[in-house]
Amino acid sequence: MAVRNMNLTRAQMTYFAFPGEMLLRMLKMIILPLVVCSLISGAASLDTRSLGKLGGIAIAYFLVTTLIASGIAIALAFIIKPGVGAGALNTNSLRLTGTVTNNKETVDSFLDLARNLFPANLVAAAFRSYATDYKTVSIGNATAGNLTYEKIPTGSEIDGMNILGLVLFAIVFGIALRKLGPEGEDLIKFFNSFNEATMVLVSWIMWYVPIGIMFLVGSKLVEMEDVVLLVTSLGKYIFASILGHLIHGGIVLPLIYFGFTRKNPFSFLSGLITPFTTAFATCSSSATLPSMIKCIEDNNGVDKRISRFILPIGATVNMDGAAIFQCIAAVFIAQLNNVELNAGQIFTILVTATASSVGAAGIPAGGIITIAIILEAIGLPTNDLSLMLAVDWIVDRTTTVVNVEGDALGAGILHHINQKEMKKQQTELETVRVEAVPNIKSEEETSPLVTHQNMGVMPFRKGDLESQESVL
Repeated sequence: MAVRNMNLTRAQMTYFAFPGEMLLRMLKMIILPLVVCSLISGAASLDTRSLGKLGGIAIAYFLVTTLIASGIAIALAFIIKPGVGAGALNTNSLRLTGTVTNNKETVDSFLDLARNLFPANLVAAAFRSYATDYKTVSIGNATAGNLTYEKIPTGSEIDGMNILGLVLFAIVFGIALRKLGPEGEDLIKFFNSFNEATMVLVSWIMWYVPIGIMFLVGSKLVEMEDVVLLVTSLGKYIFASILGHLIHGGIVLPLIYFGFTRKNPFSFLSGLITPFTTAFATCSSSATLPSMIKCIEDNNGVDKRISRFILPIGATVNMDGAAIFQCIAAVFIAQLNNVELNAGQIFTILVTATASSVGAAGIPAGGIITIAIILEAIGLPTNDLSLMLAVDWIVDRTTTVVNVEGDALGAGILHHINQKEMKKQQTELETVRVEAVPNIKSEEETSPLVTHQNMGVMPFRKGDLESQESVL
């Protein structure tokens, strides 16, 4: 706030944000090798049966928690009614310059999601992803007066890492290495070593995190022109979003963790202060991934095979916090335009928010474009999305914290289930060994012929053979 009173120019604000920008660049630099190597080594270290079981539990956990988050968000939006009485809001009064344009059909959005799962070029997937664009084609004859125009979807590449395609390839490649057996061990060792070296780099970056976080948050406060006007105009929307995050992250997720493990969830979360702070400052689930993996292994003792397999997947597909603010934003825009939502539209919001949050980019403001998919699905205009951009820098912080908290607690639950299974198998093995010892004794006691024969044979070894040879 002291820097804010200095009335810095735009150029000076850019220089002030430079240390925070360096932190973001370092974290983004480490994402690609960390995600690919950790997933390959994690999938290769687990047998196919365990991989399928843990993967199934993880996907079920991600879907259920996202659906619960969406339900909480819609309930809060109808109780608080953030859009009622806000009809006078416009981008000029808030001095907003950013606009969101999205003319993509809902079907094409989900088809793009499927296309990005199977990238045509793995190298290009590291920095580009597929997106549908449109071109208008004239059909008919202009002279005859029957000329019509049709919008045809065409493929295009946009900047941004295709994390979904890389995740799927890494998992399948790790399973293939496991199937190779001894022939794939050298390559598995290579990726394990690569992964460990990446974690060493992460530990070095962690020393810079407090400085980078301070400048990241400070620069955002300095850049805002009129925070008071913004908060008073969109205060109910901000309040509803943050309250939804508090309920889901402070009550629902800890209760789910306690229900599975019967352990105190807050003692588990207390070891993850650094990742949560990083998530709050960077607004990026992907950028938080390196510190989350390190802290959850070092502070909470989660098995490396679990954390390095589940957390990269969670950072890509588990977006509880994003689902909350997307649902509230959809209801907010409906109320802003005096549109009464029916039961079918509410159900569409629930399903679309859960599905589209899977494809939401784990980057700052990545969920804003996803809201457009929901609005298109229920037939609402996307013009008011610029209002979401105005407060996204506030809401996106708690959104990212809830996203990474859901990933962490999911890893803790899977670790507990895995430990329980291992103890069960160990107990069964010990039981078999204990039962095997009396059986051996009983065989010796009940077969005296074999015992006497052995006793008779024992003396005839070396000396007897020599004496027999000399006698002969």
